[in-house]
Amino acid sequence: MNKKVAFYTLGCKLNFSETSTIARSFKSEGFHQVDFTEWADIYVINTCSVTENADKRFKTIVKKAQKLNPEAFLIAVGCYAQLKPEELAAVHGVDLVLGATEKFKITDYLNDLSKNDYGTIHSCEIEEADFYVGSYSIGDRTRAFLKVQDGCDYKCTYCTIPLARGISRSDTLQNVLQNAAEIAAQDIKEIVLTGVNIGDYGKGEFGNKKHEHTFYDLVQALDKVEGIERLRISSIEPNLLKDKTIDFVSRSKCFVPHFHIPLQSGSNDLLKSMRRRYLRELYVERVATIKNKMPHACIGVDVIVGFPGETEEHFLETYHLLNELDISYLHVFTYSERDNTVAASLPDPIPMNIRQKRSKMLRGLSVKKRRAFYESQLGTQRTVLFESENKEGYIHGFTENYVKVRSPWDPSLINTLQEVVLTDIDDDGMVRFNLVSAAIIA
Repeated sequence: MNKKVAFYTLGCKLNFSETSTIARSFKSEGFHQVDFTEWADIYVINTCSVTENADKRFKTIVKKAQKLNPEAFLIAVGCYAQLKPEELAAVHGVDLVLGATEKFKITDYLNDLSKNDYGTIHSCEIEEADFYVGSYSIGDRTRAFLKVQDGCDYKCTYCTIPLARGISRSDTLQNVLQNAAEIAAQDIKEIVLTGVNIGDYGKGEFGNKKHEHTFYDLVQALDKVEGIERLRISSIEPNLLKDKTIDFVSRSKCFVPHFHIPLQSGSNDLLKSMRRRYLRELYVERVATIKNKMPHACIGVDVIVGFPGETEEHFLETYHLLNELDISYLHVFTYSERDNTVAASLPDPIPMNIRQKRSKMLRGLSVKKRRAFYESQLGTQRTVLFESENKEGYIHGFTENYVKVRSPWDPSLINTLQEVVLTDIDDDGMVRFNLVSAAIIA
């Protein structure tokens, strides 16, 4: 066919892994993939619906595609496409909207690429999204996102993900290990494990709720895959991050000392209102366990500000807890009302200007936390995996414990692991280093 296709991904690492898998299905049908900034016959937008902002960005991206080729066939997939297909189909220029079960069958819908006044919808009831489709992304030469789990059985009051992705289900351990081996064979040095609720891994592995394997089994098995230099755990719920997993990571051959653990609020009152499955005391305990086993570990935190009923006292509970905890950075989300969630109808909504003020305070705290973490690492010897992009004359990389470093561009360092000593922090907040030796580790 020699037709050109381009992809744009909104949202999380899981979406990136799925976009990459969808892209490979196009290639197997003879399509040529181009960058989203280029002319294409088909543009595929993988949507997100975690925040209101992600919804708004969709229309902007559609307009960009239309400017590049007004006659292009535009397809919307992903979480927003499952939750509000009619809304997306009504956006000018959108021709096809595919829900949660249809997105991986996307090439079956390409017999007719003629433009329509209104997008065609193929979506399912979310209860039908009960099967698992494995995927992994290869966006650059240095790291890949490997999906191991999908969906969520938790019912957090602010979240639309269970409505968009369905019940918790997992890939088989055999498939995960096979995908990891395929990634390693392509000279990719780092794999990031991703999913909606990866600590729940094992559930639905055989199309039912039977648990043959657990997340702990998964990390043990992956640690033995030949050719993988680094394994990194993406976001994991604090109640599902068990002590034995932390202990295993501390002794692991491949797993790096980096954890991203959602907190959402430092107030037990709000955690209960959010229907989270832990209290702040458990969170404090998890951080202490990690730091006891791995003092140099990097710990990232998700936090939501402006949740309904969040008083000034609640917010200060969160702020002071995060200030005291030995964490490394924050991902701050300003609460936004989502349709069909319990939280949207809760009393005492927080005015937007207060939400924004609190968000700004926590983002400022994150800058201080990251700086303090970087300073604590100066003088230590670490291993850096260097990336392939030339950014304004610099090459960047990350240590195993997620310290971002840079130095003048040197293409010989691309996709190599190098032993370095971290020396100082530059004016842009990135760490400089001295190479221990010119020898390349891998």
